[in-house]
Amino acid sequence: MSILKDVLIIAHFTQVPGETGNNRFRYIAEKISKENANVELVTTNFSHRTKKHRNISDEQRKNIGYKLTMLYEPAYYKNVSIKRFYSHFIMGLSLKKYLEERKKPDVIYCSIPSLDVAKVAAKYAKENNIPFIIDIQDLWPEAFKMVFDIPLINDVLYYPMKRKADYVYEVADEIIAVSKTYVDRALKKNKKCKSGYSIYLGTDLNYFDNIAQHNKFLGKPEDEIWLAYIGTLGYSYDLISVIDALKIVRDKGIDNIKFIVMGDGPLKSKFEKYARDKGIYAEFTGRLSYEKMAGILIVCDIAVNPIRKGSAGSVINKVGDYAAAGLPVINTQECAEYKELLIEYNAGFNCKNGDAKDISEKIITLYFNNELRRNMGNNSRILAEEKINRENSYLKIIELLNNI
Repeated sequence: MSILKDVLIIAHFTQVPGETGNNRFRYIAEKISKENANVELVTTNFSHRTKKHRNISDEQRKNIGYKLTMLYEPAYYKNVSIKRFYSHFIMGLSLKKYLEERKKPDVIYCSIPSLDVAKVAAKYAKENNIPFIIDIQDLWPEAFKMVFDIPLINDVLYYPMKRKADYVYEVADEIIAVSKTYVDRALKKNKKCKSGYSIYLGTDLNYFDNIAQHNKFLGKPEDEIWLAYIGTLGYSYDLISVIDALKIVRDKGIDNIKFIVMGDGPLKSKFEKYARDKGIYAEFTGRLSYEKMAGILIVCDIAVNPIRKGSAGSVINKVGDYAAAGLPVINTQECAEYKELLIEYNAGFNCKNGDAKDISEKIITLYFNNELRRNMGNNSRILAEEKINRENSYLKIIELLNNI
């Protein structure tokens, strides 16, 4: 297998040295840089997660095996706002200017979203006859319709975003996505690719196991059952239904289930207050390092994946970590692909979306049946090993980069 000399990875949303996370593009950059490829990862100098501009030291740069370039992007403070769209537009201009000054790479591997950045990359690749591989992490504008949904004028409002997305899908020489659902969306516009590649976000199981054991939480009372949620506390996530379900459970006299919520986001205060008002035994840890989160997650008993109705999300990062930790999952997400995985592996329960009573019944079932909880947890880990282990699943991405 020949190794390309110059691989350009463009990822608007990724972590950089000094930031915690489990990002695909940084992982790929590190992997292929060890295979004698000249790799550059281009991203923004603004962190979407912390809403702050980044400052990377020379010492931090020395410890990575690839070139890291951070382009200027103005700050924004709300995930859905005019200021964010303006910020992405400026980031696109920054990338356009950078590509005009940079020597032509052998291949471009580009994350989508954002659409502004991906469109600039797609146009540059097409004009310069450079192989262009896209990796779809989320569907825009579909994801925004959950938060800002105005019947009758949606098509007009989101038409410019849809045009950008369609252009990027059409230009791509290879299509990778985090789910088959996303692959199918791109193939509707792409006439060059006979098929795409559904490659889950995944987890590096060796890394996860190592950090989880080194950071294993030792203070969990033996008589408590912990229900875990990890990730963003935002509009796409239905923690209200989970809290209502726990209230139903508590009203039945079960008072030793603790809801462990690991993460931060715009609705954190709302969810905390709602849990207090309902008298729920809960702990909101805020944002944790990936290492500390893994150490807590492996001592939990059940995980919950409460996604709001209409979400465009698919097989998302958190479910990979739940599987790595060997937890049975109570799922409300409508994504058929993930629901089928839970059924195929018998790794949890699918519930009616937004139905607190249904969720409460599944919690009670797992609460009283230790053997079922243990078996589903073991099956969840098998799912991780067979479908979600990056060490195996990401080989296809590296193969595409080498052979396109």
